[in-house]
Amino acid sequence: MADNDPITVAIERRIELSRTAEATSWMQAGIDLATNFPGYLGSGWVRAGEESDLWYMLYRFRDIGTLEEWEASPQRAWWLDSGKAFAKEVRIERRSGIEGWFDAPFASAIDARPGADATEAIQQPVPAAPPRWKQAVAIWLGFFPTNFLGTWLLGFVPTFVDWPLIARVALSTAIFTPIMVYFVLPWVTRLLRPWLQR
Repeated sequence: MADNDPITVAIERRIELSRTAEATSWMQAGIDLATNFPGYLGSGWVRAGEESDLWYMLYRFRDIGTLEEWEASPQRAWWLDSGKAFAKEVRIERRSGIEGWFDAPFASAIDARPGADATEAIQQPVPAAPPRWKQAVAIWLGFFPTNFLGTWLLGFVPTFVDWPLIARVALSTAIFTPIMVYFVLPWVTRLLRPWLQR
């Protein structure tokens, strides 16, 4: 990833179920702290389910430099320390732009040793993204059949072929982009991972 690309960090934590209310306030406090740092672009968190102890947090910074300022800050260290009693980091993943799809799953994952907490975890090295020509091939292999099938199906929409070109392109890209991002591209990159990482 380039040093000046926006970077998203996904963190998976295990939270003691008996301390859900406390953990909810703690997670929000972490977000509130991060918002005051230069380069902060947004964040949020979700629980895997009401009865699950898995919680997921995402935050995004302008570039690696501003992310590292937040991660090395005394405010973040204090915040992590305040949650040690009930929150255990399981893994961390960093993603940058479209190349994030080509990273190994949880490529920059934290080593989740039994009993490890956020301050004890060890970050693993991130493998280099595949060459751009391989990324282009993978994207094309997903986009061509998606676009072909989708365009064919849209041909059955009454009067669609009579719409202005810009309206047809706007509708088709609005439909195909989420399909590519959420379904096709993750499937293609999983399928091609041995070739992409070779």
